[in-house]
Amino acid sequence: RELSLLITPRDRIGLVGRNGAGKTTLLRILRGEMQPEKGDVVIPSGKQVGYLPQQMDLTSTEPIRLEARLAFREVMELQRLIDGLTERLSSRNDYESDEYHRLIERLTHAGERFHLLGGHSIDADIERTLTGLGFRSDDMDRPLNTFSGGWQMRVELAKILLSKPDLLLLDEPTNHLDIESIQWLESYLESYPGALIVVSHDRAFLDNVTRRTVEISGGKVYDYKASYSGYVEMRETLLEQQMATWSNQQREIAQIERFIERFRYKNTKARQVQSRIKMLEKMDVVEPDLPSDSAMHFHFPPAPRSGKVVLEGRQINKSYGSKLVLNKLDISIQRGDTIAFVGRNGEGKTTLSRILVGELEHHGEAILGHNVRIGYYAQNQAELLDENKTVF
Repeated sequence: RELSLLITPRDRIGLVGRNGAGKTTLLRILRGEMQPEKGDVVIPSGKQVGYLPQQMDLTSTEPIRLEARLAFREVMELQRLIDGLTERLSSRNDYESDEYHRLIERLTHAGERFHLLGGHSIDADIERTLTGLGFRSDDMDRPLNTFSGGWQMRVELAKILLSKPDLLLLDEPTNHLDIESIQWLESYLESYPGALIVVSHDRAFLDNVTRRTVEISGGKVYDYKASYSGYVEMRETLLEQQMATWSNQQREIAQIERFIERFRYKNTKARQVQSRIKMLEKMDVVEPDLPSDSAMHFHFPPAPRSGKVVLEGRQINKSYGSKLVLNKLDISIQRGDTIAFVGRNGEGKTTLSRILVGELEHHGEAILGHNVRIGYYAQNQAELLDENKTVF
């Protein structure tokens, strides 16, 4: 409601708020995908806005290297123009004519623009960006549709970064990234020449890449000149001030109402009563922006007690074609263990997880202990849900 926001060229903004507060809606309005019912979005002429949504339906069959080149449409058009102009000039010998000089001028302008956009280094930029986001050199010529949805979203992120828009809108960009890719993205965004607005539930990521926090709450925006951790402290201070102001105002209102009730029917006090009634009507009532206490509450029955040994893995081997992913792996999990699988992309973390839950054929043994039941939340869990069912 009545939202006003100014974004300057080097802003680093974290957009925060509860689920459903309107963060994605605001990004889509800034991108031009939705129109506000009232008000205007003013983007200066020539400024480009790039937008990475949370989810996309991707159907491309192009190798990812060629898919990433789509970020350089203007560069490729300039290259075609330069090649065409060069060919036309090479076939002419009217060096003094106006037409020849016009062609030379067009070629010069196209060459300057091509150089400004980094046209000579696009393949190196593509390789560097895709590698930073976790792709290996032997992935570059694989068709996009042979990758999982999360990896396809990484290619979309690469395309947006490579296109270098003046304003970058990122909606949960770390959802599909591992730790190393997140660190690379943080480093990339630190020196990014344009403005950035990012929505993320990753507090460390917000602290590392943003310097300004815009909160959406109750249809309004609150603008804080601080990263996420600073915003949390400032938000608490503001709420305390709001509550103190509200409490003082409520006491004042109660006093006025008591005076009105006490002297409402006394002629000698009529003017004072009317004055206080008008005072109440004109009063700008303070509404503290209290955090919503609405929440879902879950109660889970206790898990069955297993034996001491939860799972025993012996000499586990797994290959995909000629690529050996797991080699004679032994693993023992005891009751109460809390374990993180870490490693570079493609090292076998998901493969091992799927072997332990019985989803993948393999060599070796993976033996469940007594009374063990496994719950598995997959990386592509959203794709496994039946969308025709209700939430319940």
